[in-house]
Amino acid sequence: MSWVFLGLLVFFVGAAAFTAIVAPMRKSGNIGFAQAPVVKSYLGVDEFDNTDEGVIFKSVKAPGGPADKAGLVGGDVIVSFDGQPIHDEDQMNELMVQTPVGKTVDVEYLRDGQKKTAKLTTISNEENQRLTRDFERRPEGKPQFGYDDDDAETVKVPGMNIHGVKLGTILRNRPADIAGIKNGDIVIEMDGVPIRTASEFLMRVRRALPYTTTKLVVMRPKAPVEGDADAETEAKDFEKLEIPVRLGKQ
Repeated sequence: MSWVFLGLLVFFVGAAAFTAIVAPMRKSGNIGFAQAPVVKSYLGVDEFDNTDEGVIFKSVKAPGGPADKAGLVGGDVIVSFDGQPIHDEDQMNELMVQTPVGKTVDVEYLRDGQKKTAKLTTISNEENQRLTRDFERRPEGKPQFGYDDDDAETVKVPGMNIHGVKLGTILRNRPADIAGIKNGDIVIEMDGVPIRTASEFLMRVRRALPYTTTKLVVMRPKAPVEGDADAETEAKDFEKLEIPVRLGKQ
């Protein structure tokens, strides 16, 4: 009889210990058979934000990603992904989970109010991180342009249906200053790439190689615009300039 009692005691003590260990693990999701890791596809852009037409992103990340290869730039609004109309960032993020890594999809997007289409092939998180790591460690080093990126802002270009990046502080005796870039210039293009957000301009500067020459297209005010001038008058108060800037190295 004593052996039966001892056996029951061991059973109940073991069961209590098992419950004490497994229950917290199950609750936190750390137990191996409770949850499978979420596999997500990536486009190589920063976070999505909502707009009236779809979702927008501020910049393309490291070179060589899907969006970069497809020719997308920061400020583009994705309105359709793989045949599905896009309504908000939650839906877009869910599609990133549902879309298999390596799938080629059709993307419709708006740029400067015009609809465009592109094909891109999604990548894994590991590939996305590798591209970023290789970019940050590239042997050529980091370029020097010479502006305060905290003092640059995305603005609507007067008289045009586009946005650009208004430069605030140009650092003296740095490449931009030496090339003739001025405070208040609005950058709308860099080496043929449309510049529509401050984040995209910063990434394009970082992607450039030290000691190379980059060509900027800027809108420069001829004089301060006073009063509530209409769009046509404002456009006449700006001149379009192409300025080559020979970059330095940090």
